[in-house]
Amino acid sequence: MKTTTNTSTKTTRTDTHAYYDRGTPAERWTRAEAYFEAKDYTAAARVLSRLVEEVPEQTGPRLLLARAYYHSAQLGRAERELRVIVERDPVEHYARLMLGRTLERQGRHDEAGPHLRLASALNGDFAAL
Repeated sequence: MKTTTNTSTKTTRTDTHAYYDRGTPAERWTRAEAYFEAKDYTAAARVLSRLVEEVPEQTGPRLLLARAYYHSAQLGRAERELRVIVERDPVEHYARLMLGRTLERQGRHDEAGPHLRLASALNGDFAAL
């Protein structure tokens, strides 16, 4: 673990990457969920980004990462993660919904519409169509 010391204040800080990467994948998943529940979306994203690199095939960590990006207004990053999910699993309705909302939030309403309609249909909400 890399540490640096600020001699003017006599404080030591830990390298943030080492802190967020510490522990097993299961421990990091639990930590990321705790950050997310505490609405510390940026910290959750830091933990999850490394976890997704390690287990790119798993939808859960990638979806939570996309949600953390969305809630911390990192919309381009959220969109990229959500597109990976819907490309792999076209019927993942929550990822479709989040992708539609992410596009809407970026002012891309025409692109959002098909994803939002498909998400509604996949969720059985045909009245929204």
